[in-house]
Amino acid sequence: MKNLQLSAPIVQAPLAGGPSTPELAAAVSNAGGLGFVAAGYLTPEALSAAIQRTRALTSRAFGVNVFVPGAGPASPAVVQDYAARLGPESQRAGVALGAPRFDDDHYQAKLDLLAAEPPAVVSFTFGCPDPGVIARLQGVGAAVWVTITTPQEAQAAVTAGADALVVQGVEAGGHRASFDDRAEHEQFGLLALLQLVRSRVAAPLIGAGGIATGHGVAAVLAAGAEAAAIGTAFMRCYEAATSPIHRAALSSPAPTGVTRAFTGRLARGVVNRFMTEHNAEAPSAYPETHYLTAPLRAHGRQTGDQDLINLWAGQAHALGQEMAAADLVAQLVDEARRALETARQRLGEPG
Repeated sequence: MKNLQLSAPIVQAPLAGGPSTPELAAAVSNAGGLGFVAAGYLTPEALSAAIQRTRALTSRAFGVNVFVPGAGPASPAVVQDYAARLGPESQRAGVALGAPRFDDDHYQAKLDLLAAEPPAVVSFTFGCPDPGVIARLQGVGAAVWVTITTPQEAQAAVTAGADALVVQGVEAGGHRASFDDRAEHEQFGLLALLQLVRSRVAAPLIGAGGIATGHGVAAVLAAGAEAAAIGTAFMRCYEAATSPIHRAALSSPAPTGVTRAFTGRLARGVVNRFMTEHNAEAPSAYPETHYLTAPLRAHGRQTGDQDLINLWAGQAHALGQEMAAADLVAQLVDEARRALETARQRLGEPG
């Protein structure tokens, strides 16, 4: 990570699906951190435009995050059964459900684009890319990061050639980055996971999950991370394209929960009626369920019905503030320095 020349150990999480903007990524990078452009859900053409816009706004390093495709489609019968269960929601909203489908989010086209015009960092979530993909991007000068949620995933990513690992604790908002979302495995909190991963691999680590203040930044740095990745707190920054109804939910003290109800993949968000009523019956079927519920979610944003929206949020969401991204970076760094100095004083001078 040293070649990124970051003056602040702050990484802006990618925030795919709406909040991500070139303005946000550039503002974080210009403030000394590392901003990210989210490739998820974008066409290759839209991604290219976002990258070009970010380059026009900053001369500093930034990253692009890519979704790794799943192993294959879910059972059509399982998806159709969930669609039938959502029938009353469709009727109540007066909106037809979307057509479920499996796709790879233009994976190869995005890789070709990033290999032709590489950003400083390409990160991956939902899986580990093949070693050949990692080597190709490294060969054109991009560092490759892989997001992991278990010590086993960390080892696999390092073996594949990853330059650094984004260590995602269960506190994180949005989708879980698990390599196999259908598998049952232990859900680790961030501090526990950082310690376990550090004991197994020597790669640089970026801690992610539930970090909203400089105290959280200090904690992950002390636990062995080289930087803290922050998502939810940046969603309330002026430069983010977070919808007004989502911003309102983030500012509330409402609890969060993990659900498949909106997309078919485990994700953490503010608890609302849709999550409560459909969580138990939602299948592991991504991205089919994402497309199925997309019209309902769009209707909720248009009408201000927060009970139809995936209100992705980390567990510390209530600590966020409406402010400029550069000011947030500066505040996080200042708070972290003071927190680490307080910790040093509590340890006392060596005897």
